[in-house]
Amino acid sequence: MNPLQRTLIEKTGNDYGFEHVLVSDGDGVTLASACHPTRVLVILENGVYQVSFQAMSPTLLPELQRSFPLAGVESGRFMLATEAALAALLRRAASLSRALPSQAATDYQQAVAAELAELPPGIAGTEVERLVRQRVGQNKFRDAMLNYWGGACAVTGVAILEVLRASHAKPWAECVSDAERLDVFNGFLLSANLDALFDRFLISFDDQGVLVIAPALAGLDLLRLGVVSGMKLRWVNSLHLPYLALHRTRLRQ
Repeated sequence: MNPLQRTLIEKTGNDYGFEHVLVSDGDGVTLASACHPTRVLVILENGVYQVSFQAMSPTLLPELQRSFPLAGVESGRFMLATEAALAALLRRAASLSRALPSQAATDYQQAVAAELAELPPGIAGTEVERLVRQRVGQNKFRDAMLNYWGGACAVTGVAILEVLRASHAKPWAECVSDAERLDVFNGFLLSANLDALFDRFLISFDDQGVLVIAPALAGLDLLRLGVVSGMKLRWVNSLHLPYLALHRTRLRQ
């Protein structure tokens, strides 16, 4: 790898979520970020980019392999033929690293601490603190959902940010910890119409991601609600399943 090639890799990292260069030498370029804990090693050999990740979340690599099924993977390394493919992989890895447990919960705790520090003393345990925590948490959950689902509805693929909602499967108020509230697998990024139905337990999804209609909607013209037969989630992670199972038990009769 010559100096120009190393510089191009460093710039690609900086542009797509890995802004810190930890090592850059003949053996490769190691990149990191202040926004998430994942590190990446990029080697260029015989015109092929070999990319390996050191990640805190064990779900990162399976999620990346879902997004890049055509990228050759050998010994845990992604094999990519072009700089554009490298950029796409790094961008997706950075987005997932900001979303997957437990980075969203860590970001939430830091943001809450910063906001509470600016308020007058004596609010600990008050309604003001509760509202701050809920607002910040819902914003962080939405950010995590946008990162995880690539800014598009988990069902339709619609990518209009103004109509997308972050829907909890297990409601915020019923979660037992911040980690559960901020768990990216505890919900889905849905267009507003689907979000309203999901939030009211009028639709859900089975373990294969196929949309399930609540008995309460039987006989209605679902097309008017934007619900079409055969709708399903773009993908399902096994970590979604416990939350989905709980959600389905509450479908309206």
